[in-house]
Amino acid sequence: MKMNKAVFVDRDGTINIDKGYTYKTMDLQFFSGAIEGLQLLSQSPFKLIIISNQSGIGRGYYREEDYQTFMKEMLNRLKEENVRIDAAYHCPHTPNEHCECRKPKLGNVKKAQHQFNLDLKKSYIIGDKTEDIQTGINAGMKTIAVQTGNACKDGKFNVTSDFTVKNLYEAATFILKEDQK
Repeated sequence: MKMNKAVFVDRDGTINIDKGYTYKTMDLQFFSGAIEGLQLLSQSPFKLIIISNQSGIGRGYYREEDYQTFMKEMLNRLKEENVRIDAAYHCPHTPNEHCECRKPKLGNVKKAQHQFNLDLKKSYIIGDKTEDIQTGINAGMKTIAVQTGNACKDGKFNVTSDFTVKNLYEAATFILKEDQK
């Protein structure tokens, strides 16, 4: 059976501007280059997967339903722009809960790997936080840091990404160029 490859994309700080526990649809604002980058990846053979930690749910700042409403709005707007998102996974737990689905642990990555028959060695993760990069390292993926959001300056993990780019559009063009090699 043919293995697929994927691009895992962090949400807040990578696709959309992170307002701090972003969950209100009125706060949904895409970074420059985000939609264009996702459009490019949508036209490629890569599975396109959003993966995010949403500890605001576990902290009681907003509810699971609020997250779902925000995601529905985001996915609808992206669909209108001809963006194909194959799946979106999130962890609603706080760091203190030590759950397996919270990045940099691999619970959600493994779910996606199983659901889409993914070859993680041929897959990428794009994010603005060191936990995104650590997730990619833990999974054996290629890692790309974007200079949007936290620009991987949060200092949580002592990691270096394989590649650093300005935004999601540069990440997409880089991945597609690499994939042609």
